[in-house]
Amino acid sequence: MSRDDRDVPATAAGPFDGGWADTDLELPLVPGAARAAERRSAVSERFPGERIVVPSGGLKVRSNDFDYAFRPHSAFVHLTAEQGTQAVPDSVLVFEPTGSGHSVTLFTRPRSPRGGGPNGAEFYSDRRYGEFWTGRRRTLTETAEALGIEVAARDDLERALGRNVPTRVLRGADTHVDALVPPAPQADAELVTFLSELRLVKDEWEVGQLRAAVDCTVAGFHDVVGELRHATRLARGERWIEGTFNRRARLGGYGLGFETIAAAGAHACVLHWMRNDGPVREGDLLLLDAGVEADSFYTGDVTRTLPVSGRFTDAQRRVYDLVFAAQTAGIAALRPGARYGDFHDAAMRVIAEGLDAWGLRPHGRTASTSVSELYRRYTLCGSGHMLGLDCHDCASARSETYLDGVLEAGHVLTVEPGLYFQPDDLTVPGELRGIGVRIEDDFVITADGAVCLSSGLPRGADEVETWMASLR
Repeated sequence: MSRDDRDVPATAAGPFDGGWADTDLELPLVPGAARAAERRSAVSERFPGERIVVPSGGLKVRSNDFDYAFRPHSAFVHLTAEQGTQAVPDSVLVFEPTGSGHSVTLFTRPRSPRGGGPNGAEFYSDRRYGEFWTGRRRTLTETAEALGIEVAARDDLERALGRNVPTRVLRGADTHVDALVPPAPQADAELVTFLSELRLVKDEWEVGQLRAAVDCTVAGFHDVVGELRHATRLARGERWIEGTFNRRARLGGYGLGFETIAAAGAHACVLHWMRNDGPVREGDLLLLDAGVEADSFYTGDVTRTLPVSGRFTDAQRRVYDLVFAAQTAGIAALRPGARYGDFHDAAMRVIAEGLDAWGLRPHGRTASTSVSELYRRYTLCGSGHMLGLDCHDCASARSETYLDGVLEAGHVLTVEPGLYFQPDDLTVPGELRGIGVRIEDDFVITADGAVCLSSGLPRGADEVETWMASLR
């Protein structure tokens, strides 16, 4: 990578002055823009007479003069339909109240100008935002055409926020915006909740994006199985598995919906094992929990637990079959009108019955101990979550609309029960210690049930073995 520690002179003259072709573009409306306009209308209707400010967020420093890849705030994406590499850091969506609703303007950075003026040297001198350093941005006109929204320069934001009207801000995304508008804790919290709940029911376009993200995720799992044998030859085979999946994510989408969990052996007992620095050994299980984030920022989230050798041992199959039965029971509970928690309860009943049959009760049975607490030592967490622009989507929704609510057509969620027998847990037989199994699939609730978006991957132990044999 080219780097010059000397400051690049910010002059409008010299080798960068003049001689540039006109490269303005005519851009079509991005997919999803019409749906985003409907969501903006919902925001306007919910907060009449108030200004609403939703920043995209900005760049975050990784080390010294290098930034992490930019990923805009999910609420911003939901209201603009912005796409992958086109997203511009430090953009701000402003709903300005009018007599009949709101005028909505996106304040963003224009393309680096080539014709002089106050920012005329940015395109070659600014390492963070200059076109020669980080690539071309759209012009303001191009952004307006692409997103179907009124657009203004980011430099005009402060003046636009100057009028004294009640204002709610999505806090924590942009420090400059936070400083410009005095906080209103209760009002701002209500905005966060509303924007989260607005994402609970996915429309047809969103479901299509999720389907595409899951399809690419499934392809990544196929890639991994084809690379398992090679991974066993490496000291850090988990990294090879991680890299194999991540390559698919970058090829087919914007990247990862979350950091890939490639947990072999006893690492599978760590729920969020992302160090991925261990070996992948014949005879062990590999728990792969991974998701591709589409260019639209919607993500898949799938888990399979795979026998590295291609066949489960008796002890591994015993655990796998119980988790499979639990997931099957959870899936059967998915339907519109069912309580959100029903699928978890159904899965836990199967887990409880299975562990009881094995004689595993870490705390004994008492009248006051719930089933979930009784077996939490081996299950650790819930059995699923909403899925969408965030892997754990809609997290700021109220309990009554999410965790304590009911399922509706358009909800998209995961079902992912698991059993995790820690390698040093003396309450389980020796042959089970160090075995961790999780099976996770993604579902969209329909008018009469649920559709599995990740059905392209086998679930049952026999089917997994047959599938793996076909790819080795």
